[in-house]
Amino acid sequence: GDGRLLMVTSDRISAFDVVMDEPVPDKGRVLTAMSAFWFEQFRGVIGSHLISTDLADLPTSAQQPEIAGRFMLVRRAEMLPVECIVRGYITGSGWKDYQATGAISGLELPAGLQESEQFPEPIFTPSTKAEEGHDETIDFETACGLVGDAALMERVRDASIALYEFARDHARERGVILADTKFEFGLNGAGELVVGDEVLTPDSSRYWPADTYEPGRSQPSFDKQYVRDWA
Repeated sequence: GDGRLLMVTSDRISAFDVVMDEPVPDKGRVLTAMSAFWFEQFRGVIGSHLISTDLADLPTSAQQPEIAGRFMLVRRAEMLPVECIVRGYITGSGWKDYQATGAISGLELPAGLQESEQFPEPIFTPSTKAEEGHDETIDFETACGLVGDAALMERVRDASIALYEFARDHARERGVILADTKFEFGLNGAGELVVGDEVLTPDSSRYWPADTYEPGRSQPSFDKQYVRDWA
């Protein structure tokens, strides 16, 4: 009620659009804590959907001990129909697209890039939110068409890059490389652009240890790439 939602984070993990049966103990608490931390860090850049992660702020009937630490009380928002991906390094599906076409999301890139090489500047590579099957990488013009407002999409692109750069610098100072990440944006009840869903978790981002980073190969990672590799 009152334009609010309760989001509870699962302990399950997915790879290639398949959700595994086996839970990862406390995964939901880790992802919730990371998202809450970054929403707070971003307050000076953009608002979020987060209201509280405190059990006492929930309606009495929802104050269940088993969800403590793994939920977010949030404001309902009309989410935009695109995923906002920012890449600082060429890896994953972006590396595959580059090898095949020399471009990512319609952005022509210099020849001769190595796997995991850092871009001179981060690039914005939106994708669809597929109801079935896989999300598909799209160019900026297509994203504008899906959103129906080019000016709004430009704000989303600029905000995505600003948030990535903020987090990249924060992580690098602590010995971690943020290779790429995905944001989701929406419009709240007041019509304000906000960032929602989860942010900068190992489910939505690719993190590498800086002390072993070496272009020209895939990198060991702090995200769920090991599950994809296994699958």
